Amino acid sequence: MAQYKTPGVYVVEQNAFPNSVVEVATAVPAFIGYTQFADNKGTPLAGTPWRISSMAEFLMYFGGPPPTTYSLDAVAAATAPAKPAADAAAGDAAAAPAGGDAAATPPARPVVTDLFIGAQGARKPFKFTPQGIEYLLYYSMLLFFQNGGGPCYIVSVGTYDGGSVSSDDLIKGIQSLVKEQEPTMVLVPDAVRLSRQDCASVQKEMLMHCGYTMRNRFAILDVFGGAWDRQAPGGDCITDFRDDVGSSFLDFGAGYYPWVNTSIVTEKDIDFTKISNLSQLQTLITAELDSVLNPPAPVSPAAQAKAAQVKTVLAKLTGGDAAKTDAAPAGAADAAAPAAEGDAAAAPAKADATAPAKPTAMTKAAIADLHKTLSVISAVYVQVLQALQKKINLMPPAAGMAGLYTLVDNTRGVWKAPANISLNGVVSPCVNISNADQEDLNVPTTGKSVNAIRSFIGEGVMVWGARTLDGNSLDWRYLSVRRTMIMIEESLRLACKAYVFEPNTANTWVTIKSMVGNFLTSVWKRGGLAGASPDDAFQVFVGLGETMTGEDILEGMLKVTVLVAVSRPAEFIELTFQQQMQKS
Repeated sequence: MAQYKTPGVYVVEQNAFPNSVVEVATAVPAFIGYTQFADNKGTPLAGTPWRISSMAEFLMYFGGPPPTTYSLDAVAAATAPAKPAADAAAGDAAAAPAGGDAAATPPARPVVTDLFIGAQGARKPFKFTPQGIEYLLYYSMLLFFQNGGGPCYIVSVGTYDGGSVSSDDLIKGIQSLVKEQEPTMVLVPDAVRLSRQDCASVQKEMLMHCGYTMRNRFAILDVFGGAWDRQAPGGDCITDFRDDVGSSFLDFGAGYYPWVNTSIVTEKDIDFTKISNLSQLQTLITAELDSVLNPPAPVSPAAQAKAAQVKTVLAKLTGGDAAKTDAAPAGAADAAAPAAEGDAAAAPAKADATAPAKPTAMTKAAIADLHKTLSVISAVYVQVLQALQKKINLMPPAAGMAGLYTLVDNTRGVWKAPANISLNGVVSPCVNISNADQEDLNVPTTGKSVNAIRSFIGEGVMVWGARTLDGNSLDWRYLSVRRTMIMIEESLRLACKAYVFEPNTANTWVTIKSMVGNFLTSVWKRGGLAGASPDDAFQVFVGLGETMTGEDILEGMLKVTVLVAVSRPAEFIELTFQQQMQKS
């Protein structure tokens, strides 16, 4: 206090109110994976968490989709599965990742059929084999923003040029988030492209980072091989997931099953440049042409004209100029055209040993024109691209769930369970789940609950579960409770930093108690705490004889105890009906 020595009037201002508690953000996910590049005006962003708020910013700093091409291969009739390929295609990619640091052999899965081509009664099965890694981060960001996503962090741990997915890279990406205080969720979409063992290592690291290292984050996990039905040959993916995820920090994570068929990749994003063996495509279209020219009835002039047009287009398709493009892709529709396997076969035979001319680059305009022509004149071409589009659109659901978490937090509050809500950009789940199927998912004996994504008639694809992996815990069974407690704990922790080194006296205790009480009252009014009155919803204790002893004060300890009744979701609604006697 100032010592007055000169006569006069002095003005002294005193604070009448305690500091307020600022509620921390609850929906800022961090995505870790591989990108086309990582650059900010010449400054490398590799391994550095970088904040973005839109898909346009992602394209600016990290580039576009992966340039993965697919080989169109025939499936032997004896190995072709009887079930629809839509139930398995994504899981096939997960069960047999191309590349990475996987050392173990994944479970054997049935051969996946992506489409059937041919006339009725003579249809032949075909599959798409990825020529490289099917990186997921770019498509996951599309799904995230379609479902309400907002500001988030991106950690690029490598580029598509590397041609592999490494668990060490992904774990380093998780560890790089330690110095960032804002992220509240952690997702690693590319983890399912590893082997099962390496995917488990990454997911355990996610849980440890959220529940032990930081204790203020939540991990959203994808089920490895989650596009497969649980009864499919090769093992139960849910049992494997529960075995692999461990038993530590389960209340800081949630898993979702099954994978989903999305619509994030549209028709304009797919053309023949996504197919690596164009000779196979040429063969199929030629067979289609032969069926037109050799019918039982005479061929009409119009059909002959169309056949001539098809031959001209096919010559362009495998003549060498489709092997390259003159510019790097900026989006899925502009992906670089693959080197055609049929170039040598399609070239005219020469008696001499003259070297063939070097293929010229094909412009984007030429690609678009050829694609448009093929789409008009060939039904087989359209069928192949539609099947490829469906395969690429098979996605793990975690990124979409992160978007839903953001949407629900912004509209209802973090205490509202992100369930009974439809997923945008999702056509159907890869596996249809019945009530009986969900019983073991939701309430297993091990307690490791997995939230179901289900399709309901007239309602669409719904998220039908809101549990953490610690389903047997009455404290942390529901993910909304865990995330609400993270928000309250972090908000109060940051607010109380202002009182570090303040006098450990009754004035400080009263100020802290008032500050905490005001904040919890505001949470109660918005529905985050349950109770008819604030006294029923929470209690705050601080002071000598309540939370501290004289020895605690001598040691510099100021202890505050907060009791809260966090609102919980109504997971099971029971309606009881009973008949009564007629009264009139």
